[in-house]
Amino acid sequence: MTYTKNEIMTATDMVRNFSSVLGSLSKGEHKRIVIVKNNRFEAVMVTVDEYEKMSEAVSILEKIYASTKKKSDG
Repeated sequence: MTYTKNEIMTATDMVRNFSSVLGSLSKGEHKRIVIVKNNRFEAVMVTVDEYEKMSEAVSILEKIYASTKKKSDG
């Protein structure tokens, strides 16, 4: 997965600018913010709506996988 420069932020910058970063996510200016600590990607910040969409997609994929696995096993 690739990220743009505008999506990457250090943990220190996140702490200093949390309110404005949260605002930019809420306004749709950014879809996600990747948080870097000690030169490693540590977390991704997304809106609740985006998280719920991803969670639903994972649930659907898990059901498809389980169904496919049952067919191949049985």
